[in-house]
Amino acid sequence: MTSSAVRLALRQRLTTALRDRDKPIAAALRSAIAALENAEAVPTAPGVAPATSGHVAGAAIGVGAAEAERLALDEATESAILRAEVDGLLEAAREYESVGHGDRAVEARTAADELSTVVHSALGTTWG
Repeated sequence: MTSSAVRLALRQRLTTALRDRDKPIAAALRSAIAALENAEAVPTAPGVAPATSGHVAGAAIGVGAAEAERLALDEATESAILRAEVDGLLEAAREYESVGHGDRAVEARTAADELSTVVHSALGTTWG
C-alpha cells in the first residue's frame, strides 16, 4: 500500500468525517480509498494456482508463497480512478432525483463535491 499525497488527504478527511459522524461523506471517502487499493491488486494468471498444503485447505506452501508485490499507481491513474468515483456519485444523484429521493440526491452531490475538494487540494491542480 502506497501513501501518495491524495491518499493521505483522503484518509485525513475520512478521520474527520468519522469524528463528525458524517456517514455519506465517510462512505464516499471509504469507497474512493478502496477503489485505489483495489487498482493496486496484482491480477492472477488464469489457470495458474500455487502449490497448496494437504493439511490446511487452500494454504500456500512455503514462506511468502502467497505474497505478491502490489502495483504502483501514478498520479494520473489515481486521478482517473477518483474522477470515476466522483462521476459515479453524480450519476447516483441524478438517479435518486429521478425517482423522487431528493434528500439522497443531495447527499450524493455533497459527497461528490467533498471528494473533488479533497483531491483538488491534495494535487494542487484542477482535474477532470
